[in-house]
Amino acid sequence: MAYQTTNTPADPKHSSRLVLRQRFYVVEVLVGLALTARHFFANLWRHTLWVVFRVKSARGAVTIQYPDERRPYSPRLRSLHRLVRREDGSPRCVACMMCETVCPAHCIYIVATEHPNPEIEKVPERFDIDLGKCVFCGYCVEACPEDAIRMDTGILEFSAYDRQSMIYTKDTLLALEAAGPNGVPTSPVPIPPSRRPR
Repeated sequence: MAYQTTNTPADPKHSSRLVLRQRFYVVEVLVGLALTARHFFANLWRHTLWVVFRVKSARGAVTIQYPDERRPYSPRLRSLHRLVRREDGSPRCVACMMCETVCPAHCIYIVATEHPNPEIEKVPERFDIDLGKCVFCGYCVEACPEDAIRMDTGILEFSAYDRQSMIYTKDTLLALEAAGPNGVPTSPVPIPPSRRPR
């Protein structure tokens, strides 16, 4: 196909030009408001039927009153990372660098050192995850041969005032536990030093 030099569309059925009615944006804004009003009044009517007249089949859209009520999370949800411990309390990670290598955002930083136990070759001296860069893809969990890193804490609400506070260290990641069976976190949300009250 030759390079198109004119402003006419390649397919005349799908024109890229706006029709006259669409050029007046006020009309399009009113169309959007009508759509919003239609959904609003339809849900209002369903809520009235359900609450006042007790019609069970006419329940409208429900707003979850977060954080008092929580939506049930899927067990496959990828939440905040955690490092798994061995029976003796040391990290299960052997510093193989697989998670650091496979990470598309390059947000995992590992420094390896020798483990005191001769049966274990290495242990991470430093294991940091920069959550400001992390895209929560889960590749690090899939790549780990020791099942040392998991994303099952159930913690979704974490924030910081600066970028440095979004870097979670090995001690912070080891302190986290897996979420309960209903998906509710069992560990407290780690609060960075910049957010602690003075």
